[in-house]
Amino acid sequence: MADRVTVIGWDGSPLTDAARSALGAASLVAGAAHHLALPEVPRTAERVRLGSVALAARRIAAHRGTAVVLADGDPGFFGVVRTLRAPEFGLEVEVVPAVSSVAAAFARAGMPWDDAQVVVAHRRTLRRAVNVCRAHTKVAVLTSPGAGPAELGLLLEGVHRTFVVCEELGTEREQVSVVTSDNAADHTWRDPNVVIVIGGPAGPAAPGDSWIAGRGPGAGPRGWVLPDEAYGGGLGEGETDLLRAAQLARLGPRVGDLVWDIGCGSGAFATEAGRAGAAVIAVDRNPEACARTEAAARRFGVQLQIVRGTAPHVLENLPEPDVVRVGGGGAAVVSAVADRRPQRIVTHASTRDAAELVGRDLTEHGYRVECALMQSVELDTRAWTETERSVAFLLSGVLPERAP
Repeated sequence: MADRVTVIGWDGSPLTDAARSALGAASLVAGAAHHLALPEVPRTAERVRLGSVALAARRIAAHRGTAVVLADGDPGFFGVVRTLRAPEFGLEVEVVPAVSSVAAAFARAGMPWDDAQVVVAHRRTLRRAVNVCRAHTKVAVLTSPGAGPAELGLLLEGVHRTFVVCEELGTEREQVSVVTSDNAADHTWRDPNVVIVIGGPAGPAAPGDSWIAGRGPGAGPRGWVLPDEAYGGGLGEGETDLLRAAQLARLGPRVGDLVWDIGCGSGAFATEAGRAGAAVIAVDRNPEACARTEAAARRFGVQLQIVRGTAPHVLENLPEPDVVRVGGGGAAVVSAVADRRPQRIVTHASTRDAAELVGRDLTEHGYRVECALMQSVELDTRAWTETERSVAFLLSGVLPERAP
């Protein structure tokens, strides 16, 4: 095992005395090509090109001597420190930090970033990173080849955002560009780059000063679901607060997910899925329902994409969902949704025959189906008399192979 491992962050500024001292004593130096070309790297040191961090960690673990790893930005922020400290390598490291590329990008843009979401986009995580950009008004995306500004822009089709693209920060080739998301694919971008994604209507400001980084709890009312009167009344039979709570519990929408709400009605469910941090596409054929959904989202500071059209045909060109609520359209729409293979689907039916029809179709699509008869009775607590009663069959389907 290496006698000593020092990880040095590099942001383009001159190396600190501590970094110079560590490099001068190194018998192995790992880093990217531009790191290994630094004049401070000893000529006698073994040089390891840092492609796979795991492979480099194994090489370092087997090295007898002093090792240095050079990395761009702050190596402890989505950087190499996590991999190097993994139990399978047994490495204890010292870290000489630098300004993170995210902090540098926001500094170039002259913007605060304590209220920003920060995500990493690889080919395997690109879709989830895009969903965060759909759901939030300020996101920093640490990109990678094949998952850069062009790909972000293409996957954000139908959602307008502004991109601040910061290329090769800290180098002589540094460049900062501002483009709209629909134009990002028209450019060729140099790696590495950081993309600040900005846009969407701002939500209500939280009272007082900021106190938590990233996505705060907001200034809206408490509760996983809001009472029916929060949406102005006139909710459909499938939109009662108790049924919404059960549907949200079955779906479990979270940051990085894309939720479809088909037959969004008043926008109550779509708004609450958005309040959970998920990206939401709300679909309805009724223009009044689309307008009510837009108003509800604006009132509670939630980012939604609203699509007017008739399901199932309107669903064909929508991006792949993680979880889906079917609020209208019946068995035909549920079947079309199941063809797209979301992880979870919820819907409701007013009769047992309708519930059985939907349940059989979900089963044929390979979903594990659960059904519960939900009955709620509202009481006037002044006289403890019944004021309203509602009954619905709640159906949920889960793909077993994708269940957590």
